[in-house]
Amino acid sequence: MHNLLKHTKRIFGTIILSLIMVFSGTLANAELSVEDIIKSRKALFSKNYSTAKRVQSFSSNGDFDEAIELMKEMNENYITLLNLFPENSKEGFKTEALPIIWEEKDAFNALMQKSADDMIKLTSIIEDVDDIRGTLGKLMWANCKACHSKYRKPH
Repeated sequence: MHNLLKHTKRIFGTIILSLIMVFSGTLANAELSVEDIIKSRKALFSKNYSTAKRVQSFSSNGDFDEAIELMKEMNENYITLLNLFPENSKEGFKTEALPIIWEEKDAFNALMQKSADDMIKLTSIIEDVDDIRGTLGKLMWANCKACHSKYRKPH
């Protein structure tokens, strides 16, 4: 029963993510409300944080197949996030995004792309590294920290 529930949650999560991806393209952003855009990006960042904790746990326990699937999911989330910061979404709806995102849009997008690319890199090396914690720190957590320290309101 636990596996069925776990599988159902994963399918539901994938469906939600797919819907967000479909509606988060540049053209679709014009059709989404600012509230929907901000809520979507907040949800994806939150999901990536909880997923990263699971990646850490699975990897530390040697459950690499599970960890790799989650890394791929995080990669997709970062790619989706590239389209969730249009000009009209700078304020409101409890956004924690700082204005510097739009002032340095290319640098922010480069960080999101790097984060996505690093997750794919992790999928290919995680099983063979000697220092799992250090590797995850360098290729996963460092990207989170870089974004939070520069682009997110302190909390």
